[in-house]
Amino acid sequence: MTGQLRTDHIVDLLADHVLSRGLERASLRPLAAAAGTSDRMLLYYFPDKAALITAILTRIAQRLQVQLDASDVGAARRDAAQLQAGILEVARTQMFRPYMHVWLELAAKAARGEEPFRAIGAAIAAGFLTWISDRLEVEPPETRAAQALSVLTMIEGAVVLDALGLGLPAIGDRA
Repeated sequence: MTGQLRTDHIVDLLADHVLSRGLERASLRPLAAAAGTSDRMLLYYFPDKAALITAILTRIAQRLQVQLDASDVGAARRDAAQLQAGILEVARTQMFRPYMHVWLELAAKAARGEEPFRAIGAAIAAGFLTWISDRLEVEPPETRAAQALSVLTMIEGAVVLDALGLGLPAIGDRA
């Protein structure tokens, strides 16, 4: 296996580990064990823990985006309410739950100003904002950015309320 293929494989294993166990258990030794290597070897592939965490969280975000693209919600442009309802429908699936849990952990660390989590969270959120914007059918077009931000805000709020035990709103529910 070439160096880049080996690194990609390690990142996939580590993304699986973080999705199943969370960010709080993402210290070097448990991550190394999940990858079948030593903590020193992990730092051979990544210059530091921040680069390692960035690679893991970026891969998790990429996987989520692939899943959204593969679902009906990513297939066509739609208005903000339809897109929001579609994303919430996907968010209800068992497959989506680990992503929500990791996102909430990341957001909590970012809220405390912890790096690299703040920078990673901002980059991932910006990527999803672009993903939403690209799927919005809006008139007038100059409102696209504001509507995308509104959809993302509603989804984020729903994820937080769900984590607090209030559940995700039913499809079509409006605030």
